[in-house]
Amino acid sequence: MKAIIVDDERLARKELTRLLSEFPEIEIIKECDSADDAIIEVDKLKPDVVFLDIHMPGKDGFGVLEELDYTPHVIFVTAYDEYAIKAFEVNALDYLLKPIQTDRLKEAISKIKVETTDPVSVGDKLTENHQVFVKDGEKCWFVRLGDVPMFESEGNYVRVYFDNNKPLILKSLNNLANKLDENTFFRANRKFIINLNWVDKIEGWFNGGLMVKLKNGEQIEISRRQASKFKEMKSL
Repeated sequence: MKAIIVDDERLARKELTRLLSEFPEIEIIKECDSADDAIIEVDKLKPDVVFLDIHMPGKDGFGVLEELDYTPHVIFVTAYDEYAIKAFEVNALDYLLKPIQTDRLKEAISKIKVETTDPVSVGDKLTENHQVFVKDGEKCWFVRLGDVPMFESEGNYVRVYFDNNKPLILKSLNNLANKLDENTFFRANRKFIINLNWVDKIEGWFNGGLMVKLKNGEQIEISRRQASKFKEMKSL
């Protein structure tokens, strides 16, 4: 698994590199000492995972994620614990506090393995015609994916919208996106996947993004980066 380390402190990068040397499955392909450098290198090298500091000069770690075209798995590495909730709101895989404990790093690496094991081939992608089993607590459904207008990330869970139901399943949005047919299920931003067959209206939005109104009345913003991808995919 290819990894990029992003931290403005050289000693912090060196320490994390030392700790990661105990995990031969992780290949560090780049170290970045600034947010701007990270945005360029992540989009160019497309790593499986980014170990991302939060406090850096200029843009912080969250600012980096907002400007990425490519969506890697993210593990925040920081000395501050007050950003944990926000980290999972942007679909981070884990949140490690400095100084990093070996056991916690091992847990994080295990999560990466789960997310990157056995990628789904194009022919095996789930389409709108597939039916899937959804379980939330004691309630169960057998749902046709074509009846799902959108999926919403909530930390390590995904909320599945269909009919008047909104059950939570234990799965990351990144993992789900890898299983779904992108021609129908489009990653609008870091928080939502939308079913394009449910799109009712599309209009221009701030900073080059798009605002999509779905047939169920929900409005979802397609980020500027994803809007460019959407136009490239769907334009004649």
